Amino acid sequence: MATQDFLVELGTEELPPKALRPLSDAFTQGIVKGLEEAGIGFGAVEAFAAPRRLAVRIRNLSDAQPDKPVEKRGPAVKAAFDDAGNPTRALTGFATSLGVTPDQLDTLETDKGAWVVYRTVEKGKPTVELMPELVEQSLAALPIPKRMRWGAYRTEFVRPVHWVIMLYGNAVIEAPIMGLTPGNTTRGHRFHCPKALIVPTPNDYEVVLKNEGHVIADFAERRKLIRAGVAAIAEQQGQGKAVIDEDLLDEVTALNEWPVPLLGRFEERFLEVPAEALISSMKEHQKYFHVVNQDGRMLPLFITVANLESKDPAQVVAGNEKVIRPRLSDAAFFYETDRKTRLEDRIDALKPIVFQEKLGSIHDKSVRVAALAGKIANAIGSDPAQAERAAMLAKTDLVTEMVLEFTDLQGIMGQYYAHNDGEADDVAKALNEQYMPRFAGDDLPTTLTGCAVAIADRLDSLVGLFGIGQPPTGTRDPFGLRRASLGVLRIIIERELPLDLQTCCEWAEQNFSQLSEPDTASTVVDYMLERFRAHYDEQGIGAEVYLAVHARRPTRPLDFDRRVKAVEAFRQLPEAQALASANKRVSNILTKQGGEQVGDAVNSDLLQDKAEQTLAATVEEQARTVLPLFEQGDYRAALSSLAHLREPVDRFFDEVMVMAEDEAVRNNRLALLNQLRNLFLRVADISLLPTSG
Repeated sequence: MATQDFLVELGTEELPPKALRPLSDAFTQGIVKGLEEAGIGFGAVEAFAAPRRLAVRIRNLSDAQPDKPVEKRGPAVKAAFDDAGNPTRALTGFATSLGVTPDQLDTLETDKGAWVVYRTVEKGKPTVELMPELVEQSLAALPIPKRMRWGAYRTEFVRPVHWVIMLYGNAVIEAPIMGLTPGNTTRGHRFHCPKALIVPTPNDYEVVLKNEGHVIADFAERRKLIRAGVAAIAEQQGQGKAVIDEDLLDEVTALNEWPVPLLGRFEERFLEVPAEALISSMKEHQKYFHVVNQDGRMLPLFITVANLESKDPAQVVAGNEKVIRPRLSDAAFFYETDRKTRLEDRIDALKPIVFQEKLGSIHDKSVRVAALAGKIANAIGSDPAQAERAAMLAKTDLVTEMVLEFTDLQGIMGQYYAHNDGEADDVAKALNEQYMPRFAGDDLPTTLTGCAVAIADRLDSLVGLFGIGQPPTGTRDPFGLRRASLGVLRIIIERELPLDLQTCCEWAEQNFSQLSEPDTASTVVDYMLERFRAHYDEQGIGAEVYLAVHARRPTRPLDFDRRVKAVEAFRQLPEAQALASANKRVSNILTKQGGEQVGDAVNSDLLQDKAEQTLAATVEEQARTVLPLFEQGDYRAALSSLAHLREPVDRFFDEVMVMAEDEAVRNNRLALLNQLRNLFLRVADISLLPTSG
């Protein structure tokens, strides 16, 4: 089958920079999905994305769908012909519906008899006929929360569309796209080349744009150039190093078609302001990269990326310096003003700020969190007074001028202001650490005071919202309770804190008087333990391991984690499958015989067979070995030791009839199996692990 390269380009007004990559990815994937569903063969797929264009090029695209054999089954042969061998109405009706005569039909022999069938070959449609619909379908499915119309057009898109290219080889596919007739012309840079440019073939696309249009269409290429250019300019300043935030780099790449990095400066006096405030101002508002020295201290420099090559770059730099100066002046003014009022004097200002209508104000929450943080601090060997102090000050920076202007600085500014007020070092750090981890993989609190406040703040939200009947749903989690749960689990596990979720949630529940849901603490604990599933899935630990531990509902996260790691290690042992299978068998036997009503006291005088005597002795020996290990939480060593039970267990089931006629013997054997199972249940329900059989 013949092939040609294919190109589609959508030319638009400037696209939202943060949405450019997702739009490009979705547009490309949508077209690929359409081709796969249509059965059209193709080679490499290349995506292009710039501020005013989305494009996809597909190499070696087949010129048509493959022909497809079609087989349609009609009536059974017995029903298709009468006794004289003439076609019945069933056969003629089937043939007529297909537009053929009965003699054009075949027969199909099956194990259920013979059938009349119609066989033909469905001709594949030409690719040029299919591509417009596939492109339109992909555009319609793009993740655009709010579409717009423009001019007299009835079409809708994220931004007005001004031109479309759609080429198959050197031929234009002229079927309308977004209300426009495609051609083979694109447009260059808005200032360097404000004119139409002909793209002869898909292969010429990015070459024409770069060489004639001053546009680098490849997002990855622009991103690489910007990174290298920004880094090089910083290095030219001697000891300077540009700090390149990946999200900011993506955004700047999406803002520029022809990126030119330029170095600017600001007054050194602004360095007295916390670096985070300066960075926030430069990054969020101006999309500047900041520069640090070898010690990581901020330098009075910034790097901006212009979308053109200026004949007088000094003018461009001067313009940017003029714009950034008042913004940094504002930050300096806010910082100076905020430090005149102590954080403790701002506590009452939290009273009018509503946390949640039924749960009260931020001040109410602070009082609850302080009480809870004190108990948690005491439980983890920290200073309760410092935890309570930090919790009462934790949200006070929300009413400072700096945080009102730069909301992403909450906690960070609290730490600076607390140090300025002379608060204890751990208290000051906790004001920032209360928000850690802010996202998956983020740093955790370094101080125990910070851990106590971070855990207390999240548990207060969880218990409060669950307690008034507002848990997260599959689509809505406005208070970020999933993230809060994972944050608590990570802090407890990675900082190795001896906390019990059930106890902590009960402490939290005691601080509320307005909860309406029964047994809120246990509900929250169940919800949090369920979050472990995704946590371990990300680590490559199978759901069956999580479920085996979850079945025992250990409520200490550190203990839960140790059990999971132990079961995962046990699962790798050669004895694991056989013992899991044996546990499953034991569980089924005990369930049928009354479950928890079955005792576990074994009478050695009733042990008749050599196999059951050996098993009883081994179980007793293992109990002496592993019970101290269980007490120490060394589940890995305990399970490793219990693996020695495989041989006596296998032999027991091969040689001993559990359900003996003698009731006393039978009950004694059930008790022995119960002893065996209970040893494993001290860690997890091993019977839930997969077995080959």
